[in-house]
Amino acid sequence: MAVDMELDGGGDGKGKAPPQISLSGLFLACMVAGGVQYGWALQLSLLTPYVQTLGIPRALTSVMWLCGPIAGLIVQPCVGLYSDKCTSSLGRRRPFILTGCIIICISVIVIGFSSDIGYALGDTTEDCKGPRYHAAAAFILGFWLLDFSNNTVQGPARALMADLSGRHGPSAANAIFCSWMALGNILGYSSGSTNDWHKWFPFLMTRACCEACANLKAAFLVAVVFLGLSTAVTMVFAREVALDPVAAAKRNEGEASGPLAVFKGMKNLPIGMPSVLIVTGLTWLSWFPFILFDTDWMGREIYHGRPDGSPAEVTAFQEGVRQGAFGLLLNSIVLGISSFLIEPMCRRLGARAVWVMSSAVVCVAMAAVSVLSAWSLGDFGGSVQDAARAPAEEGGVRASALALFVFLGLPFAVLCSVPFAVTAQLAASRGGGQGLCTGVLNISIVVPQMAIALGAGPWDELFGEGNIPAFAMASVFAAAAAAAGVVLLPKVSVRSVSMAGGH
Repeated sequence: MAVDMELDGGGDGKGKAPPQISLSGLFLACMVAGGVQYGWALQLSLLTPYVQTLGIPRALTSVMWLCGPIAGLIVQPCVGLYSDKCTSSLGRRRPFILTGCIIICISVIVIGFSSDIGYALGDTTEDCKGPRYHAAAAFILGFWLLDFSNNTVQGPARALMADLSGRHGPSAANAIFCSWMALGNILGYSSGSTNDWHKWFPFLMTRACCEACANLKAAFLVAVVFLGLSTAVTMVFAREVALDPVAAAKRNEGEASGPLAVFKGMKNLPIGMPSVLIVTGLTWLSWFPFILFDTDWMGREIYHGRPDGSPAEVTAFQEGVRQGAFGLLLNSIVLGISSFLIEPMCRRLGARAVWVMSSAVVCVAMAAVSVLSAWSLGDFGGSVQDAARAPAEEGGVRASALALFVFLGLPFAVLCSVPFAVTAQLAASRGGGQGLCTGVLNISIVVPQMAIALGAGPWDELFGEGNIPAFAMASVFAAAAAAAGVVLLPKVSVRSVSMAGGH
C-alpha cells in the first residue's frame, strides 16, 4: 500500500550542506543534458536509415538497438554507485560526466566517418553503393561505444542535479533537466530533418561518402561542438562538495566492488523505492511502443505506406516518417514548455497524483492511437482505398495523428521528471546514495525497453495488424501503471517535493 513520508532534503548525505546555487546557475549546470540529448535525437532520426546503406541486415539493426538498454542495465547502476563514492577534487559526478562526454565525442566521430574508415580499410564500393562491411564494423563499434558513454553521463548528470538542487528542490532541478532534454530534442530533430548539410559543408563529401553520408557526418560534427560547449558550461557552474578521501576510505572499507556492490546496495534501498521501481516499469511499458514505433506508425498506418513496397508505397512511407519526425519536434516543444509546469502541479496536487493522472492520460492516448489507426486503415467500414478517395477525411486523420504527438507532450514531461524527483526524495531520506538510486531506477526503464523491442514484433505478427496490437497493449499497461500508482507509490509531501534541500 502507499507509504506516507515526510522527507528531509538534500545534501550529500555525509554531513555536508549542499552547495548553494542560484536558479540560473542550476540551469547552466544542467546544460550537458541538452548536449547529450541533441546527439541522441540525431541518433534516432538519422542512424537507422543510414545503417541500411552499409549492408547491415534489418534483423541485425534491431539487435544493434538493444545496446542502449543493455548498457543502461549494466553501466548506469555501476557508475551511479561509484560516483556516490568518488573522492576526486572535481567532485563526485563531474569526473564521470567529463569522461563520458569525451568518449561520446570520439564515438560520434567514428560513426560519422565510418564510410571513410571502411574505405581506408579496404572497402571497394564508393558513393554509398553496395555493402561495405569494414564501414559497417566501424559504425557498429562507434554505435555501441556511443550508447555506453551516453549511459555513463546520464546517471551522474541526474544525480548531480539532485545534489545541487538545494533550496530549489528536486522538482525544480528535474524540470530544468527536462527542459534541456526538450531543447536538445528540438535541435536534434531539426538538424536531422534537413538534407542540405552536404551543400553547406561540401568538403565532407568524399569518394566513399555520398550526400546522405555527408549529411550525417556534418550533423554529428555539429553535435560534437555543441556537446563540448555544454560540457564546459556544466563543469564550470556545477560546483560540487568533494568527499573527504580519508573518511570515504574508512566508510568503504570491506565493501564489495563492481556489480556485487550494486546488488549489495540494492538491498539497502530506501523505503518506498521498490514500489517506485514497479510503477516506473509499468509506466515505461506503456510508453516504449510509441517511442520505438511512432514514425513507423505514421508511415504505415496513417500514410498507408511500406518501406519495401511499390515506389508509391515507399514514397508514402517516407512522407509519413517525415511527418512523424515533425510530430516529435512538436512533442519536444510541448515537453519543454510543460517541464516548467511540473513543479507547480506537484505543489498543488502532490507528485503521486500527478504521476497517476499522467498514466491515465497515456492510457486514453494509446487507445486513441489504436482507434485512429483502425479508422485510417478502414477497419470501421470501408477500406484504405475508400479513405484515399476522401481527402478531407484523410487530412483529418493525419492532423489528429499530429495532435496526439502534441497531446503526449505533457505526460512525457511528467515521465522525464517526476519519477526522478521522487527517487531523489527517497534517496535524501536515507542520507544520500543519489547515484545508486538513480542507476537502479534506470533498470526499471531499460528492462521494459528490452521487452518491447524483442516482443512487440512477434506480438504484432500474432494479430497481423501492424503496430495496432502494440499500442493497444500500451493502453493496458498505462491503466495498470495508474492503478499501481494509486496503491503503491509513496505519498511525498508537498513541502518535501518543492523545498527539499533547503536549510
